[in-house]
Amino acid sequence: MSRIVALETTDVRFPTSLSLDGSDAMNPDPDYSAAYVVIRTDAADAGHAFVFTIGRGNDVQVAAIDALAGHLVGRELEPLLDDMGGTFREIIGDSQLRWLGPEKGVMHMAIGAVINALWDIKAKRAGLPLWQLLARMTPEEIVDLVDFRYLTNALTREDALEILRAAVPGRAEREQELLASGYPGYTTSPGWLGYSDEKLERLAREALGDGFTQIKLKVGADLEDDIRRFRKAREVVGPDFPIAIDANQRWEVSEAIAWVNALAEFRPAWVEEPTSPDDVLGHAEIARGIAPIRVATGEHAQNRVIFKQLLQADAIGVMQIDAVRVAGVNENIANLLLAAKFGIPVCPHAGGVGLCEAVQHLSMFDFVAVTGTREGRLIEFVDHLHEHFVVPTDIRGGSYMAPTAPGAGMEMKAESIATYTWTGAHVVA
Repeated sequence: MSRIVALETTDVRFPTSLSLDGSDAMNPDPDYSAAYVVIRTDAADAGHAFVFTIGRGNDVQVAAIDALAGHLVGRELEPLLDDMGGTFREIIGDSQLRWLGPEKGVMHMAIGAVINALWDIKAKRAGLPLWQLLARMTPEEIVDLVDFRYLTNALTREDALEILRAAVPGRAEREQELLASGYPGYTTSPGWLGYSDEKLERLAREALGDGFTQIKLKVGADLEDDIRRFRKAREVVGPDFPIAIDANQRWEVSEAIAWVNALAEFRPAWVEEPTSPDDVLGHAEIARGIAPIRVATGEHAQNRVIFKQLLQADAIGVMQIDAVRVAGVNENIANLLLAAKFGIPVCPHAGGVGLCEAVQHLSMFDFVAVTGTREGRLIEFVDHLHEHFVVPTDIRGGSYMAPTAPGAGMEMKAESIATYTWTGAHVVA
């Protein structure tokens, strides 16, 4: 048996506000940051993960991860890895820490970081990338990872088993398809609000040349400006090329309906985060008011319960999971199963710091072991900060090539951590 000997956290921040990378109507000057965690063992194992933030408050997120040290340091590692469903339920069930949510916010994301770091160790020990490790589990093993509490009026254990068993035939062939051709992506790189028209046009042309089949524009600050920018993007990519829009929670419900309908002549592929991520009924009202344009949301959905309600209310046409917003791999498997039950495609949120590297594993697992299809599904790609990761995303012809390196893909280079550490490493041992 090996033991966990330390949980190390670091406040890592990149000054992206200087170039306005990531700027949108709600977040005009983000500094992309990572509350970074490493779980170390006496067998020289190391599991790496992080929570993505946009600057101030990253220290608060680090403190929340530190608060989980008592659940890990000194524990034997193998029992935790052998029962990741039980490990997830144990940590999520700490009643005193749960009170800070419950199951939402800074503490919930901290739990996701340590769960993801454990998955990183488990995948590295198996010698497999995370997507392949998950996709080779039996339906029963996958279902054992999920906490079905609060879900059973929409998704039962039996429902999940039926979905997973139906996807068992063809798993090996789909693995090979992924390794050969990858998973389709779309890019947000042209669309940041802080960019000039010239930069928007140049990046849109580059997206076409790189083989992407969709781009996304940020909207919501000024309608006339959005119309002008959308028109310029259309002039570059043509009348039929899919362009999604993203309001980043800027609007009231009625405002969202009016604004999106004012942009309808440009045929948006979807509108993302049109209002508060917690307003399930508001999203449903918007969906009715802008149909057939689809509503997409989820990068700020607090937990599986919000996703359940969005699906039950017919409030979304696209689900956008985030690798680090909910409580890690386990809860995102629940989200993927919910989407499969309701027949809604999942197009994950990515970009930021390392989100592309992390979330690709979940989409690829979904293709192999859950839905069996990539049709209508895309992973967001933003060409920022990949050079800081040990295994950066590999984009070819607008697709994510399937990673083959063991692990969850969230390990950052030591020199990058050292260069961009904000306050220094904290070690709880």
